[in-house]
Amino acid sequence: MKRNFLNYKLLTGIALSMGLMTACSSDDSTNEDPTDPEVPAVDSRWITVAGAKMGTNPGDGNGGTYIYSINSEDAKDPTVSIDPFENGFIAPSNRTARLQSSEDGSTIFNISYAGDTGGNYTKYDVQGGNTFQQLGTDVNISQYVGTAPRWVKLFDGDQTGAAVYVNVAEPTIDDNGTPDDISDDTYVRTDATIGVVTLDLENSLIKNFEEHSVPLSAEEEANGYYFSRIDMPTLNAAGDKLYIGGRLSKVDPTTTESDSDYTILGSKTIVLDYPSLLNPTVITSAVGHGNTNGYRSINAFEYNGSVYQANQSDPEGSHILKIDANNQYDDSYDFNLDDALNVNGAYILAWRPASNGKAVVAYRHDDSVEGVAGAQGFFALVDLNAKTAQKIDAIPYDPDFYLFQYQGFVVDGTEIYLTQGAVGENGNIYIVETETGEVTKGAELVNIEGSHFIGVF
Repeated sequence: MKRNFLNYKLLTGIALSMGLMTACSSDDSTNEDPTDPEVPAVDSRWITVAGAKMGTNPGDGNGGTYIYSINSEDAKDPTVSIDPFENGFIAPSNRTARLQSSEDGSTIFNISYAGDTGGNYTKYDVQGGNTFQQLGTDVNISQYVGTAPRWVKLFDGDQTGAAVYVNVAEPTIDDNGTPDDISDDTYVRTDATIGVVTLDLENSLIKNFEEHSVPLSAEEEANGYYFSRIDMPTLNAAGDKLYIGGRLSKVDPTTTESDSDYTILGSKTIVLDYPSLLNPTVITSAVGHGNTNGYRSINAFEYNGSVYQANQSDPEGSHILKIDANNQYDDSYDFNLDDALNVNGAYILAWRPASNGKAVVAYRHDDSVEGVAGAQGFFALVDLNAKTAQKIDAIPYDPDFYLFQYQGFVVDGTEIYLTQGAVGENGNIYIVETETGEVTKGAELVNIEGSHFIGVF
């Protein structure tokens, strides 16, 4: 019989009495000391499932974001059934909320996306089920980065978040001293001004804000290239540089009209001093081409002293790129997902490594079936050290399994939790043991028409 979790007050009380979700097995008949090393201890944490409700079209996620939490033991139990859309907490956001969580899963951070409340930061204490208790006051950052900010939590012990935006100006034209003769005009460049704000997650305060005009090389700018989108700030291992992924667009210098048929340049990252957010520079990969801004999931992670970054829209298929401690791309590190998975046009939609350098990657490729909301997605187990990848066949796939909006994985030791479920269909939590590749089918996720699950936190 499936256990339906409709009210978590009882479980919350039990969890609190255990002391921050740490449970020790005991036997009343023997009066064993739960601190005895011979008594096995079971550590647990909250797993928060997020679902994006349909707005107008299946899979658009514009009907709101619903979250619901269970402990990790129940997340691994396929007899448990939860219904986030019927019983969940609505994360404040006009469109799909941009969620982050603390490393231990006890806190959810949210910045509302678009609408009247766009740019509003809130954080919540996770108490189980649909109980999320707001902590502190709201902070609105829209005056710094607009009402639809792109933001992530930096990996600095849950202390800081960083949000970014880019403002693209009209092309700069030199009239060469003859303002009435447009035939003599010369295209100069398209200026892109970036803004970066850092947010104190602990005290709900603005820490810093800076704006910069970030130029490309003279040749690239003369040919019409400019940064059109930035996202996914990431700290280096030393904590003194902030890397920001970027997407380039292009205008035709002869007409200043948008140019969609152009050579894709080497993948680029903007580097700022941290925490000052000053002295912007741009680094370029000679291995990967295309974008490094990702979409809705964190796109770059520090591991073993370097930052590993996914790219998208690469003509040779997505790569995982490496930025070393010298804050430059390591072009000796060549990890191409097309080659590793034996597919064409691999596109990394979201990914997350564990501390052992093994990661779960959500991806699509050129032969993905077109489903009700977009191209079918898959999961792969990746080894950053060996530069290998293998599709996780133990997870079921469906033509309507849509991962483009996927946001969150939970890392617990060497285990990675994820959600599976086609648009409008029930699914499950799955847990991947990255050391062995073993996959555990966990709790059932109950869906509603046109909606989909966007991860766990």
